[in-house]
Amino acid sequence: MEKEKREDQNNLNEEGSPQIKESDDQSSDKGDKDIERKNPEEKIVELEEKLVRQLAEMENQRRRYEKEKEEAFEYGGFSFAKEILNLIDNLERSKTTLQSDENIKNSEAFKTMIDHLDIIYKDMISILKKNNIYPIDSIGKKLDPNLHQAMMEVEDNTKESGTILQEIQKGFMMKDRLLRPSLVGVAKKVNKKDENSSENGKNSTEKN
Repeated sequence: MEKEKREDQNNLNEEGSPQIKESDDQSSDKGDKDIERKNPEEKIVELEEKLVRQLAEMENQRRRYEKEKEEAFEYGGFSFAKEILNLIDNLERSKTTLQSDENIKNSEAFKTMIDHLDIIYKDMISILKKNNIYPIDSIGKKLDPNLHQAMMEVEDNTKESGTILQEIQKGFMMKDRLLRPSLVGVAKKVNKKDENSSENGKNSTEKN
């Protein structure tokens, strides 16, 4: 009788007891154990690779910071300098307006006013140069798209095409960076066909 009870109890333990599954924590512990099973040389290699990546990232961040700091120091007044150029433009416009006004041109104070405007203009250019801001030379130069912007073409067979003949607005550089391009008029050679057509037009007009 007792023997039968023991057999039944053993059967319950085998059939009725729930199976125990590995939990996520147990699986992660197993992964950690796998890592721990690596030999010391493999661990050293992994640590060296990780250290090299971190050092490279730190170096890149340092270079970016140095570049931003240098640009802020070198070109921190870039926007302010562009605003100053507006004052120079207004000064030149005022001078042009005075020179084109026949009533003022004939007055005794005209020359004095022009002289004062020239002095102010020269002082402003001098201040800009002290801050590494220089006007771009344009007249007589070959058109450079990096420095000049062509606004008009002037027919002139005595000059090579693309040669700058007029300066509509002066351009400026801030060290090696373009502050604003020069607005210019460039030479354009007249084709023989255009010359003949214009001459024919003149002749027909004279005959009429």
